[in-house]
Amino acid sequence: MRRLSDIREQVSTWRSVESRVTELAGLFELAESESDSEVMQSVADDVQQLASELEDMELELALSGEYDRRDAILAIHSGAGGTDAQDWAEMLLRMYLRWADKRGYKAEVLDSMPGEEAGIKSAMVEVKGRNAYGYLRGERGVHRLVRISPFDASHARHTAFTLVEVMPEAESDAEVSLNPDDLKYDFFRASGHGGQNVQKNSTAVRVTHIPTGMTVVCQNERSQGRNKESALKVLEARLLEKELAKQAEERAKIKGEHVSAEWGNQIRSYVLHPYKMVKDLRTNYETSDAESVLDGNLDELLRAYQKATIGA
Repeated sequence: MRRLSDIREQVSTWRSVESRVTELAGLFELAESESDSEVMQSVADDVQQLASELEDMELELALSGEYDRRDAILAIHSGAGGTDAQDWAEMLLRMYLRWADKRGYKAEVLDSMPGEEAGIKSAMVEVKGRNAYGYLRGERGVHRLVRISPFDASHARHTAFTLVEVMPEAESDAEVSLNPDDLKYDFFRASGHGGQNVQKNSTAVRVTHIPTGMTVVCQNERSQGRNKESALKVLEARLLEKELAKQAEERAKIKGEHVSAEWGNQIRSYVLHPYKMVKDLRTNYETSDAESVLDGNLDELLRAYQKATIGA
């Protein structure tokens, strides 16, 4: 039923575009025959807007992977760079939350761990919306920031790194089977920010998948039950992503390709000093409007990656 609803929505969207094209063609012929420059300009503006929408729709069609249309789990981990890296991780979290809001997606922070002085050590976000995983999967990798550090009294230039993981959300037990006997739960008091109820009760949950050693901690919610539910959701997504990575590695071996460790895959640089530039190292797309990107305007970078993927 979900696939049927999705297909119906796509058909409806394309039919609407077809109707608008027919209408604009008629208006153009009428304006041309009557030499009406005002209507001609209005048609030109509508055509430009339609062309932009069609480009987005074309790229959306390229999201044909088995999991592309799913919701996504986004994990952010501060890396090398100390306090700057933790601040950088929080900047990226804000960037993705703003991007999701601009696209009309629902984004919920499942868990976050504050840094010692500033920023965050890590965060997990659930992004709900059509093609959320398809759009975000290209963000997987290491993001590098170069700027004048606000935490350095000498105002020296610092470089910080943050790792972003993107996982498709598991949709059924058939995809990821969790045996209760394979799970170990630890309950403890939440750390960091929170109300009195959070601090006094053991609401935080750590779930360990014994066969793989994977561990997920969730402590944002006041309810132990909600934290447990979030932790299991993230664990399922991690197990699904691990299986996908295993399949990709097997395919790569058949092709004779080398699959490198994810942490070494620096995908993008954000430079705020001595000049301003965001550059994707995979597509060579770059923009000098770094503030706009950090404010959540990621679509041009995502489009460039999708186009490169289509071309590949």
